[in-house]
Amino acid sequence: MFAHPVSRWLARRGIHFSWIMVALAFLTMLSSSAALGLPGAFLQPLSREFGWNVDQISSALALRFALFGLMGPFSAILMERYGLRRIMCTAMVLVAFGLLLATRMSEVWHLIALWGLLLGFGTGLTAVVLGAVVATRWFDQRRGLVLGLLTASAATGQLVFLPAAAWLIEHVGWRMAVAPVVACCLAVAVLAFLLVRDRPQDLGLAPYGADPQAPVAAPALPRLSFLAPLQVLRGVSGNRTFWVLFGTFFVCGLSTNGLIQTHFISLCGDFGLAALPAASVLAMMGAFDFVGTILSGWLSDRYDNRKLLFWYYGLRGLSLFWLPHSEFTLYGLSLFAMFYGLDWIATVPPTVKLAAAEFGKEKAGMVFGWVFAGHQIGGAIAAYGAGLVRTQMLTYTPALYAAGAACILAALVVFLIRRPAAPRLAAA
Repeated sequence: MFAHPVSRWLARRGIHFSWIMVALAFLTMLSSSAALGLPGAFLQPLSREFGWNVDQISSALALRFALFGLMGPFSAILMERYGLRRIMCTAMVLVAFGLLLATRMSEVWHLIALWGLLLGFGTGLTAVVLGAVVATRWFDQRRGLVLGLLTASAATGQLVFLPAAAWLIEHVGWRMAVAPVVACCLAVAVLAFLLVRDRPQDLGLAPYGADPQAPVAAPALPRLSFLAPLQVLRGVSGNRTFWVLFGTFFVCGLSTNGLIQTHFISLCGDFGLAALPAASVLAMMGAFDFVGTILSGWLSDRYDNRKLLFWYYGLRGLSLFWLPHSEFTLYGLSLFAMFYGLDWIATVPPTVKLAAAEFGKEKAGMVFGWVFAGHQIGGAIAAYGAGLVRTQMLTYTPALYAAGAACILAALVVFLIRRPAAPRLAAA
């Protein structure tokens, strides 16, 4: 609707419309990540109001993580068939209504339907695939920078919304705490409807950094089948590298959004720390993660990606072992936030590069979609498992130790991947 005049206005000032697409994708992924992380602040308020156990609430959050991951391999096909604008608008509206309707819930199955099914499906429509699609379609240069920025949007969502949500829960109530994320989702849906276009060719543009002499024409692409992700999974199922990446990313999800993002505020509450300072520590992790993820993208172009993953998982495991003994002081939690936050999503760039080196650029996106599904399955297991441990044992410490041990194992297992001399196509 407004894309053409905005594109012409920007062109007169030497700005490519692709950066508008980056901004809209960033806001969409930021809103999705905020919606995924927000329910972690509601464990104690929901438990107090409705009498639900932590494991009952965690079951809905686990379903949300699983759907978010399993939608990943199919979201690219939905974007190809129905267009970026429709998918982004649909995702934002579903997320907004899932959060909003939950303010009227009174039964556990309401929570599962709204924050499990609806929220999981809505966020899964874009998942991490949106960033890859925008970077690939709209940029011939600076793709790495764009991917790093869009991947870091997950940290930004946590940084922006969690402290505000914790303050609203404490002073107004948990129902009002969903309002900022709902408003953001609806605003992004409106902006996407007005400005998003599928490809630069739709505006008569070449991708950013493309040869200015090259003809501007939309590429003729085959219509992808919804069976394509399953066919790719079958093709790589006998490949050792795939299962190492799947397993290590499973541990990544288990030790990040499933455990810390979901249960950290509740964990701090067990040690007498209020929700607002606990959410501020999570925001601090988000700030370090924003830096760490972009830095990781830079390092992954220069060093052995297996060694990078070894250090990321190893340091994360040690930080999880140390957390129960931090005494939850400002100094102890700040130290944890720094070491843990720097590699929260820093594992993404090395994992993507190892997948591309093993399977080639043509398959790497869909293969990584399945690897990311492993990440979210790990997150789902940790979200429910840690809640169950807390209910049965009245402490999160065994869950923290288990996640730390899994990270150490992942750090060692990553060396089962052969060091790639150069990107190649796998026979699988």
